[in-house]
Amino acid sequence: MFMSSQLALKNMGLILRFLGSLLVLDSILHCMVQAKVQYYDFVLKETNFTRLCSTKSMLTVNDSFPGPTIRVNKGDTVYVNVHNKGKYGVTIHWHGVKQPRNPWSDGPENVTQCPIPPNTSFTQEIIFSDEEGTLWWHAHSDWSRATVHGAIVILPAPWTTYPFPKPYGEQTLVLGEWFKGDVMAIIDEALATGGDPNTSDAFTINGQPGDLYDCSNGSTYRLLVNYGKTYLLRIINAVMNEEQFFGIANHKLTVVGMDGAYTKPIVTNYIMITPGQTMDVLVTANQSPSLYYIVSTPFADTTAPFDNTTTTAILQYQGKYTAPSSIPFPTLPSYNDKAAADNYTKLLRSLANKSHPVKVPVNITQRIFMTVSVNQLYCPNASCSGPDGNRLAASLNNISFQTPTIDVLQAYYGHLSKVFSNDFPKQPPYFFNFTGDVGNNTLYPSLGTKVLTVNYNDAVEIVYQGTNVGAAENHPMHLHGYSFYVVGLGSGNFNNITDPKSYNLVDPPLVNTIGVPKNGWATIRFIANNPGVWFMHCHLERHASWGMDTVLVVKNGSTRETSIRPPPKYMPPCSKT
Repeated sequence: MFMSSQLALKNMGLILRFLGSLLVLDSILHCMVQAKVQYYDFVLKETNFTRLCSTKSMLTVNDSFPGPTIRVNKGDTVYVNVHNKGKYGVTIHWHGVKQPRNPWSDGPENVTQCPIPPNTSFTQEIIFSDEEGTLWWHAHSDWSRATVHGAIVILPAPWTTYPFPKPYGEQTLVLGEWFKGDVMAIIDEALATGGDPNTSDAFTINGQPGDLYDCSNGSTYRLLVNYGKTYLLRIINAVMNEEQFFGIANHKLTVVGMDGAYTKPIVTNYIMITPGQTMDVLVTANQSPSLYYIVSTPFADTTAPFDNTTTTAILQYQGKYTAPSSIPFPTLPSYNDKAAADNYTKLLRSLANKSHPVKVPVNITQRIFMTVSVNQLYCPNASCSGPDGNRLAASLNNISFQTPTIDVLQAYYGHLSKVFSNDFPKQPPYFFNFTGDVGNNTLYPSLGTKVLTVNYNDAVEIVYQGTNVGAAENHPMHLHGYSFYVVGLGSGNFNNITDPKSYNLVDPPLVNTIGVPKNGWATIRFIANNPGVWFMHCHLERHASWGMDTVLVVKNGSTRETSIRPPPKYMPPCSKT
């Protein structure tokens, strides 16, 4: 009996050691999978494309428009070797990727690096952390992102899954646009004359304008689906200057994610998506098998010129059926339906569950009030092409950002003087009725390369205040290096006594780009725990070109792990030419 007990205990010990070994092996394998590293080659070069009855040469990556998709799991690291075989210097930005402690590979031209010169290469390290869902990459030099962009798909980490039933299939839909002219020549001319740049000639879905444009209906993008199945659509707004309404005829959209984070499900007939934003949408193919239009139209609540055309794709059920004589078309809000845009945006909420918790800063240590305006610069003898013979400009807190010739990050890290100043104000120079009859208040901004500096781990609140100076409209504000909580949105002038009472501190959406309502305000919060130099700007490209930008410098913490990483061995050289 005693011998049996000893044998049983010995066997039990062997079993426990075996199970322990399995757990250790599982942990090792888990870490190995979690630490996956991938490599991509991006070749930038001019390629001929034909759209709208004519052919032109344009800069693309790997001869494709849109460019290639980067596909990773949460927490992966990617090295992208960018080979510039184009005609001018270019940079690439990984929009929405936080790049912990690694601003060196973030990409905005002359902010974190200088352009990659023609006939040279630069390897960028893309560090994924807590992002999950859909993001995108794009050029960040002048207007080159019009043709140089693509999707980033971030799948759940191994051994985890979506917070919704796994879809039968998925597809990325990139909303873009087509310019018959050379986009670089278009913005160069506008900046030279001081007037508005030419608008695009078409919008596109996955590079194709669709049935409503000349010479286009033979190449309209088609999304093939099986009846009864649910699909995840990863929608990216890569348009330059217009927000977009998007919908599918006779099909409901269920929004489940935005900007690389999950949201509470929203069932809707349409979405409003600004340039820079991404949205993850579930669609169930539950209608009679047929063809249905997928449509994207502009939202432009402004007096500024815009492209007021419509791009289409087709949701095509597989199987045998008689094609309709007229393909059903969705009903979308009109181009200037501000209420429809605002009402949709206010529906967005973080998922806020145990697996995807919300951590909204409460005890704020840095409060910034920032006006967002379109301005003018005086031209002698009314010699420019903007309003009243002046030059169009834009500003944050009445400062129009001047891009330096040496990048801000290099200057900050290397303690170089006379590249930027640390005096970006935490409030506008003076207060007035921002959204009413503004007269000539702050019509003419000051010029400067001024950066906003905060301490590591500061709890930051920024109130973006839209103004009626110049051509008021919705402004999609984007911050590099961070996602932030949108705790409040409202119309009119922000009231610092009453408006904070309406803040959502329970489940606000976690995003990297937010549309500040026309003549309204938006409040964001985040913890400044990513040291570095991070660009902040309007994602309407003409506004960014005019100076609606600044730079957020987050100081190092007290340890190596809370400080900017050292620069790579090679960075593209800066040149005043």
